[in-house]
Amino acid sequence: MELTLLGTGAPSGLPRPDCPCAACATALGPDARAATALLVDGALLLDLTPGAVFAAARAGQSLGQVRQVLLSHPHDGPAMEVPAGLPQPGRVPDGRELALLTGHRVRAVAMDAPGTGYAVTGPDGQRLLYLPPGGAPAGLEVNGKDGYDMVLADVVGRPDALAKLRAVGAVGPATDVIAVHLDHDVPPGAELRRRLAAAGARAVPDGTTLTVGVYEDVPDVPRRTLVVGGARSGKSVEAERRLEAFPDVLYIATGGARSGDGEWAARVATHRERRPGSWRTAETCDLVPLLADDGPALLIDCLSLWLTDAMDAVGAWDDAVWADSGERALRERVRELTDAVRATRRTVVAVSNEVGSGIVPATASGRRYRDELGRLNAAFAGECEHVVLVVAGQAVVLRG
Repeated sequence: MELTLLGTGAPSGLPRPDCPCAACATALGPDARAATALLVDGALLLDLTPGAVFAAARAGQSLGQVRQVLLSHPHDGPAMEVPAGLPQPGRVPDGRELALLTGHRVRAVAMDAPGTGYAVTGPDGQRLLYLPPGGAPAGLEVNGKDGYDMVLADVVGRPDALAKLRAVGAVGPATDVIAVHLDHDVPPGAELRRRLAAAGARAVPDGTTLTVGVYEDVPDVPRRTLVVGGARSGKSVEAERRLEAFPDVLYIATGGARSGDGEWAARVATHRERRPGSWRTAETCDLVPLLADDGPALLIDCLSLWLTDAMDAVGAWDDAVWADSGERALRERVRELTDAVRATRRTVVAVSNEVGSGIVPATASGRRYRDELGRLNAAFAGECEHVVLVVAGQAVVLRG
């Protein structure tokens, strides 16, 4: 089954008309995108967009053999003129299947937002799933035997849609996930590719023709990632974003409850509201057993507070204790943690503070903590495939 992407952008296209934002200003050349429309084997057109005929011609295709045009989402604005020779666009009712004379079968998938998803099975059995902008499948059942060869979805706007598909086995390690409906939420180019790769997805330029079911170099999701940054740099947001497309994430909060501290409670509430509702939370600093167990992805926030707890436990703030046994005990705890990170089979994203680039602490204990956190970050990073530094909300890839 051959698929040509006549457009890969949001319904308004990218850049958006008359939008002065930085993302639109840099959406030039291959990063400029028309509204998403897909041509399947020259016979099925999913979403009719302005300029579709010219887009097909630029891609070396023709719409002259199209036998069915299906719409996936409501189209605002004036009615679109249907090019001569094309059938009138329609929509398949949710749950119904349409059989084409070409041998393609199209099943309508119900969405949790206005619109319709389409599962297309080709004459030779290849399967693709196309989801509308801003939508995720509703009412999916677990069926690990029916994974799709290719999924085209709003990965940036609705990463939870990908999480739902992974949870039921509809998306597996070999599924080619293509991001479409791309808007100005993420700067185009390297930053877009980086974010999509972390979710196991990729983007392609308008006019690209893909063969469904043929092996592609699907981005490998890193097993272990360390995200470091200063206070309010956006490091926790970056870490959470990396796991939004994964089901059953276990969020490890190492800071504890701190009863009576209203400001801390407000911080915790802000973090909880930002996370997907399907994520579970555990408050603990006992990380080694969690890393040794099998289970869902772990988001550890953060190593800085884990270190505070570890230094409390070994008496690191007392100079005499530190010199006698505390330093050796802390080194052992860090070694146990990094050994567990090396051996883990879980997907892990950990957050830590970068405190060594600012003012030198005024106290000996502050300097000790700064030094030990630097050592911990370096040791932990040494066991990670990806290491990211976040500055002013921008992620700088140090490794991976």
